Amino acid sequence: MFAATFFDGEGWRDGVLGIEDGRPVLRDAWATPGMRRLDGVLVGGFTDHHVHLQLVDHTLLAASSLGRVVDLGADPRVLSELRSSLDDQGVAIEFAGAFLTSVGGYPTDRDWAPVDSFREVADATAAEAAVGEMADAGASCIKVASNRTAGPVFDDALFGVIVENAHARGLPVVAHAEGRGEAQRVARLGADRLAHAPFTERLTDDEIAAQAASVSWISTLAIHGGADLRIALDNVRRFHAAGGTVLYGTDMGNGPTPVGVNGQEIAALRDAGITGAALLRALAPQKPLDPASVLLRLPGTDADPTLARALTGADLKA
Repeated sequence: MFAATFFDGEGWRDGVLGIEDGRPVLRDAWATPGMRRLDGVLVGGFTDHHVHLQLVDHTLLAASSLGRVVDLGADPRVLSELRSSLDDQGVAIEFAGAFLTSVGGYPTDRDWAPVDSFREVADATAAEAAVGEMADAGASCIKVASNRTAGPVFDDALFGVIVENAHARGLPVVAHAEGRGEAQRVARLGADRLAHAPFTERLTDDEIAAQAASVSWISTLAIHGGADLRIALDNVRRFHAAGGTVLYGTDMGNGPTPVGVNGQEIAALRDAGITGAALLRALAPQKPLDPASVLLRLPGTDADPTLARALTGADLKA
């Protein structure tokens, strides 16, 4: 048995680490006098809140420090099949299912968009049907494309219908907001989360404060460069300082992104002032006291999350 320090999702605590059926298990208990202490600290498997599993080799996830991923745009039938196979490998999948988009809207004209990874919604009846289809397929959220730079977007009324139907099924709405004014518009219309930290324009401090009180942002900073990155970093820095919730997400599959924790995304979050426990909260690690959680070992409480490695029984041998 070892005394161990672990991150419980909000801060650092102490517990007791042992082995059951050949695997390390953490318990919420007090260490006894003289008990050995594990070098380093423990966290649960990290979460990437924005991935596209149909665009990557998902089998590589099992060897990563990700314990959970949220797919934000794919064929829901494919994702339902992947869920059971990856769950057996210790990686939990949540998903939105297909993009809901305006007729002719993003990403209907993109070569990378797999068959059945989007639904074109023309009216309120189609909106209700699309939300119901994703909910029945096991979606944990609804993804709405609102990319004004790439084609038509929903008008306010139809966007509101999607939000109303999603919330009636207990599902938050995640919006891809791109184009001048879109981040503010979708937040005003009831979106719960932005799939990308706003990068089209610099939001005013008042707009940042309103966003911090109503929506959360998925970072996806490392997919940008140049002016887009500078704008996104400035927005995230002020959003975080205003108390907004920033979630680690990489848009995995958007170009040659790693299938695992993305060091460039971590570095960008640090550049935006998100460090220490705040950075770990953005990574939303699984609860390490949950027997189903991946247990990761870090060198210390301020260590870079890219240094996390899976804890094994060998780590607990004398």
